[in-house]
Amino acid sequence: MVVFLTTFTLLMMLPLIYAVSMSLKPNSELWKFPPNILPVNPTMKHYRDLFSLMSDTWVPMIRYIFNTLFITVVGTFGHITLASMAAYPLSKYKFPGSKTIFVIIRTSLMFSGAVLAIPNYLIINSLHLIDSYAAVILPAFSTTLGLYLMKQFMDQMVPISLLESADLDGASEWRKFRMIVMPLVKPATATLLILETQRLWMTGATPYIYSEEKKTLSYALSQISTSGIARQGVGAAIQILMMLPPLIVFIISQSKVIETMSTSGIKE
Repeated sequence: MVVFLTTFTLLMMLPLIYAVSMSLKPNSELWKFPPNILPVNPTMKHYRDLFSLMSDTWVPMIRYIFNTLFITVVGTFGHITLASMAAYPLSKYKFPGSKTIFVIIRTSLMFSGAVLAIPNYLIINSLHLIDSYAAVILPAFSTTLGLYLMKQFMDQMVPISLLESADLDGASEWRKFRMIVMPLVKPATATLLILETQRLWMTGATPYIYSEEKKTLSYALSQISTSGIARQGVGAAIQILMMLPPLIVFIISQSKVIETMSTSGIKE
């Protein structure tokens, strides 16, 4: 079993290992066939070239980084907050139209982002939010995946009897939500944190943002990596740099998921 799990883990890590290997290979090894998995003569030249190119951009690279961090942090926080607050009444209270609302939410998950691109653009344009951070952040708030995930998780992890006990103690709805519900759904919160951070960090936001000083890091780095075959090594280094923040968030959040994967102990 140990051998099987070790082998399976190495296979899962192979794409990451290969990506790091490509970023460390000199140009003479990038086009070698058959390719080597590990570099024979590893070099940091591609990373040095990347930072040199980043320092020569018209807009300072720190501006692109700030734009991406701002969109990612605000978009992720807003999405988790609104999804949690909307999922709570849908999960724990029966009101007219609640089932219909949930069916609409579940149906919306079948539509891909490409299908919704034009309607989203028309809505953002009608609100006069084109070429602003809000053009990317507000659609992130309204993504239905988080609402669906939170609702389903609250159904399983938050017992009605626990909320009824809080009612007997005189707890307000806000106190129940903040002190009881949210601590019990930490695994779902960590999952949303991982998904939204990855999605927003990698966004180019090109359909909505035109000003160069408001564009994201993904857009800036993509312009460098698509400048010709001579920069394929730099492109591999870009992939590693773009992969690192979501990977760090995943590692941190994964531990939170493992620690909190337990029910409240109350069965109905």
